[in-house]
This record gives sequence, C-alpha cells and structure tokens, in this order.
Amino acid sequence: MKSSKTGLTNILVEQATINSKFLERDVILDAYLPIRVAHPEQMSLLLINDGQDLPKMPFEEILDDLLMKEKIEPVLCAGIYCGPDRKMEYGVAGEPDYKGRGAKAANYTNFIFNELLPQIHEMYNVPSFKEKSFAGFSLGGLSALDIVWNHPEEFANVGVFSGSLWWRSKGYREGYDDNQDRIMHRQIKNGGFYPWLKFFFECGILDEKADRNNNGVIDAIDDTLDLIKELKKKGYNDASIKYTELADGKHDVPTWAKAFPEFLKWCWGKDQ
Repeated sequence: MKSSKTGLTNILVEQATINSKFLERDVILDAYLPIRVAHPEQMSLLLINDGQDLPKMPFEEILDDLLMKEKIEPVLCAGIYCGPDRKMEYGVAGEPDYKGRGAKAANYTNFIFNELLPQIHEMYNVPSFKEKSFAGFSLGGLSALDIVWNHPEEFANVGVFSGSLWWRSKGYREGYDDNQDRIMHRQIKNGGFYPWLKFFFECGILDEKADRNNNGVIDAIDDTLDLIKELKKKGYNDASIKYTELADGKHDVPTWAKAFPEFLKWCWGKDQ
C-alpha cells in the first residue's frame, strides 16, 4: 500500500492491490479517506467504477474541498480500477448484451461482495459503514446501477454518469424494440420497489450524436429519461431521483468532474 498527494488537508489517498480469484487479475484500488472522523462507523462508503479516471479530475481535490468547506458528511470513496477486459467485466450480471459483452459481470459482482468489501472492512478496521453506495461512468455506470438494483439491501445510492443504458439484447438490424430489448430498463420493469434507494443520473448534450428514433434527442439522454420513467412507474419520486443535464457536457472525464460534486452533495450534503 502506498500513499499519494501531499497538500490535502481533509483526506488521505492510499493505493492498494487486491488479487482477485473471481476476476483472475490484480485489481488496483485508490482509497480516499477522510482523516477527521471521530466515529468511523458513522462514515459512509462510496464505491466508484473506473477508478483510474478519478486522478484525472482530480477527484482528491474535489473531495478535499467539499470536506474542508463542510459541504458533505464524511464518506470513504474507493476508486476501483478497471482491467483490460472492461467490456466483459462491466455490464449486467444476469444477461450479456447482443454481442456477448458483459459475460464476466457476474464475476465482477462476486469480486465486489466477496473480495473487495471484506478487504475494505479489514484494511480500515471499519466493521460496518453507515451506508454503502456505488457510482460509475459510461459502462461503469451501468455496472454500478446493475449491482445496486440487484442488491438493494446493501446500498443506499447509485450515481450513473453518461451511463451505457443503451445496453441491449438485440442489434438494431435484428428487430430491436426500445420497449423490449434494453436490458437495464427490462430489469427495472421486472424488479421491485425499494423505497430507501436514491438514483443520480448525469447526461451531457454532447455525450454522443446518435439519435436512433430521429426525435432530435440523443440516445444517451433518451435512454436515461426512459429509465427514469420506469423507476417512477415503480413508485420512485423526484425526492429519490436526481437528473442533471449539462449543456456543454461530453462523454469525458472533465464533464463527469463537473457533475460529481453535485452527486456528493445530493447524497451526503450537510444541508440535506
């Protein structure tokens, strides 16, 4: 384990490597630790897919600033680096997409619960957290949503930034139907209602150019808004769903860096 970044006044950044049997690879983890926590059991935990992108924000400065200004409650953030098989490990655990991508998503879920979480509890001597949440970018956002949705008893919040909610079981030339073939939307339709869960979604107007139904709205936004509609049909309301649309937002780290403070304040803000 090694520490990094001097000059931070409210967090310590440590890096660890976990040898995963489920993923058959080493997984790098960056832990962003609040340093002034009198009662660690009152601290929340946020897991973040594509943790390798966080230093590019730079996430440590975002988190340090929010804690210094007392804008949020203490939250231990764990950035999980993706591996070379990202498109296989991320996705929906119960069903690969039409190209077979996401075939190792169940292995990734097993890694989270059976290897990563026990390691975090042990490394930081925190038997239990106040609550656990999960976030991710693009395909990592889909993965985070899938894991939270299918393990609602374990989580409180999910953050989906430019989520790959187009993930589908049929190609566009294979009789694809919006109402039937978007895998995550179908999971929401067939799932239950877990009133404690909160959902944060971010999209950028410039996330992409594709507009498969030619309605003048890019697919990334259409897919996100349609998923929100499915959540509302389940019983979730505006208090449990936050949607942020950035006019200059792209499918990139600087855009997600702009939206991340809003997510942190929405979930753990001291004025909530």
